[in-house]
Amino acid sequence: MAADPSVIPGEVARFDALGDAWWDPDGSMAPLHRLGAARIAWLRNVIAGHFGRSGAGAPPLAGLKLIDIGCGGGLLSEPLSRLGAEVVGLDPAPGAIEVARAHAAATGARLSYRVGTVEDLAREGEAFDAALAMEVVEHVADVRAFVAMAASLVRPGGLLALSTLNRTLKSFALAIVGAEYALRWLVPGTHRWEQFVTPDELAAALRAAGSRETQRRGLSFDPLSGQWRLSRDLGVNYLMAASKG
Repeated sequence: MAADPSVIPGEVARFDALGDAWWDPDGSMAPLHRLGAARIAWLRNVIAGHFGRSGAGAPPLAGLKLIDIGCGGGLLSEPLSRLGAEVVGLDPAPGAIEVARAHAAATGARLSYRVGTVEDLAREGEAFDAALAMEVVEHVADVRAFVAMAASLVRPGGLLALSTLNRTLKSFALAIVGAEYALRWLVPGTHRWEQFVTPDELAAALRAAGSRETQRRGLSFDPLSGQWRLSRDLGVNYLMAASKG
């Protein structure tokens, strides 16, 4: 796995050790749980809109095959499967996949999980309507190579959807100093600021991979409500969608 540009072994080991904490809304993955509603709503709308789904009748993502790259314990994969998609959750951390499978069995979610990297699927010639990489690119060894591999899994006319952290002074203050050391929302060392990716860098990687950016939105935390919401502020967290080919 170390030869694959999507993998930094130390990052995989850290997430592999989380165990049942993946599904604890008050544990170390609490920030992802708080992000959940905003991320799922954005994904539902951007995927349904890309494929011309009206939202009436059948579930909005019915008939679409999605790959959730870096799925961890399945926090996004399960809700997307309930929106009708055929979901494959992929992660190089065996412990995370074990947790994801156990949770799906307990809740009756219908989807599949695989231990592996995006390179593994690319070598097998897998193809999907959409590839998702949410909170992943800031943890990979080579962003451009990773994006190229993710894009190779998408059928022509399909969609890539990504979210990550911008490399700004604001993100250093809020996502590193604030979230990890002051508020302890995350275990210190979860993120490395130098691995954050600017929107222009991500858009350039997508263009190099033969994909055209169609949307970028910010994600901002509202301290009064305690909720995350879509915004125009790309200074810390942001989302990006791109059309393949």
